[in-house]
Amino acid sequence: MTPWTFHNPVDVRAGNGALAQLPRLVGARDALLIAFPEADALGLVGRVRELLGDRLVAVETDIRPNPDLCWLAPLYERLWRDHRDARCVIALGGGSSIDCAKAMLTATPSGRFDELLDHLVDPQATPLSADAPHRALIAVPTTAGTGSEVTPWATLWDAARGRKHSLHLPWTWPEAAIVDPSLMVSLPVGATLASGLDALSHALEALWNVHRNPVSSSLAASAARSIVATLPALLREPHRLDLREALAIAALQAGMAFSNTKTALAHSLFDWGLVRPLLEYFRNQDIRPETLMEALPIAIPCVLGVIIASLILFVRQLKICGAEYDDAHRAAVFDDTGSLAFERHLALRRRWRKIGNIIVIVGVVGVIGSVIAVVAASLAMRGQPQPADLSQVTPEQLHASI
Repeated sequence: MTPWTFHNPVDVRAGNGALAQLPRLVGARDALLIAFPEADALGLVGRVRELLGDRLVAVETDIRPNPDLCWLAPLYERLWRDHRDARCVIALGGGSSIDCAKAMLTATPSGRFDELLDHLVDPQATPLSADAPHRALIAVPTTAGTGSEVTPWATLWDAARGRKHSLHLPWTWPEAAIVDPSLMVSLPVGATLASGLDALSHALEALWNVHRNPVSSSLAASAARSIVATLPALLREPHRLDLREALAIAALQAGMAFSNTKTALAHSLFDWGLVRPLLEYFRNQDIRPETLMEALPIAIPCVLGVIIASLILFVRQLKICGAEYDDAHRAAVFDDTGSLAFERHLALRRRWRKIGNIIVIVGVVGVIGSVIAVVAASLAMRGQPQPADLSQVTPEQLHASI
């Protein structure tokens, strides 16, 4: 077996009531809270205030989905200017809140966000010192999906330029993660479904990733099995704490798995700009584009499986034809006329060409068929009321699809 490593430095505290461990993790440090907009109304901000007291020096809840540079930059500069001595950031929420918090960790020489952005674009031209007073992150997820609480990555969007940046630095690993399923009970059914499918896609990506190792594969396989078994039941009974905990642990396992394998083609498609134009087209045509987006992480491995299987069959047939051609060539040496060997050679060439054509057709049809199936699913929902929370998807439909 090729040598491999598994590394994840995050201190995980999990279980019902795990939020009570927050004061011990923060210690004597001043802390900033980055939370989703509804956190205050749900009483979550109040719980954190009660736990930390005067150590909580600032609260930011104006966090929007898909953190964009247009509002990240002023938030970053204000927090570093007004609370430079705060050594800890608490992220409370889903992936967007945690990604936003990760963007607040890095100390730049002048306290300006553009220095961090320059480093992301060209690390060699704009280096950042590891000895700078970077902040530590304690991630408290309120959704079971992104796994961001145990990974070092954050996605920062630049909608004005049509770009996105991946933030990944040695100090953007969370110092600790608190996975408390009681914080997820109020999550709407639609958000539960979307985040659960996100976790499933991460598990599948980690399983078929070229960087997989025995530990990551074990975590990913366990996560995928648990999600498939738990998610349909949770959609029927969203207030069951045991199911919330099972899904939260599965999402954690998936996050730990792909924290080592990294993401694969399902994520890269967005980077290459193949998915976003389709989503914008569907929006303009009054089609719910999320149908396509949710299906892609599951469909892509299936498409690649068809292509890979076709390539394996193609190579195998090449070897068979090559061996038979060698036999025909040797026969020609001992055949005075060579006519029989020549006929065999022509037959082999025709066979090879026929097999090659079939393999190419199978691969193309597999790709086109998958795309048509996904697009058809979106077209079928055109003109129908499309709730943002996906709550019309029934547990039976979900179970049948996965």
